[in-house]
Amino acid sequence: MDFALYLVTDRRLCRGGLAEVVEECLAAGLRAVQLREKDLSVRDLLGLARALRESTRRHGARLLVNDRADVALAIGADGVQRTHDSLPVAALRAIAPPGFLLGASVHALDEARAAAGQGADFLVFGPVWDSPSKRPYGAPQGLEALSAVAAGSAVPVLAIGGINPARAREALDAGAAGVAVISAILAAERPAEATRAFLDALGRA
Repeated sequence: MDFALYLVTDRRLCRGGLAEVVEECLAAGLRAVQLREKDLSVRDLLGLARALRESTRRHGARLLVNDRADVALAIGADGVQRTHDSLPVAALRAIAPPGFLLGASVHALDEARAAAGQGADFLVFGPVWDSPSKRPYGAPQGLEALSAVAAGSAVPVLAIGGINPARAREALDAGAAGVAVISAILAAERPAEATRAFLDALGRA
């Protein structure tokens, strides 16, 4: 996996348009974006995905689409992020072209092992710390749980949930390969500066 910072989108948090904010972050060094806008119609999601595909391709960055493998394949994205509502990892792998990344969101070690065994390339585990966007998925699990999942997984694990630059360093120390971030970048007054702060904390500046 060639990225340690994974920006997960939520256009409602942005001070400007999502595409413009993502462009700022890419220019600051961001190398991976997950398009996660579950409330959009397929038509609108496809249009936004095409805009982000153009930006990420221009900056040499990865673009993954949450859940919608059809949209990801249609716009030539680099992969798809599987959730508990998505097709099984094995089914996604069966339809994926060569080099297509499969990320899987997991909340426990047994889920992590199952996803990796079915062909996931990396995992997103959390919530590690409290985060409003992740409260529907359960209470914060903490660094000890992150460490157990990272140690027990055969593929890289990214931490999500309440991540800031200082906690990004703690996540790495616990065994994570990187972090997935939403509000700490998208809701920041200066998203590009926030991106650089994370990259510096992750040793990717």
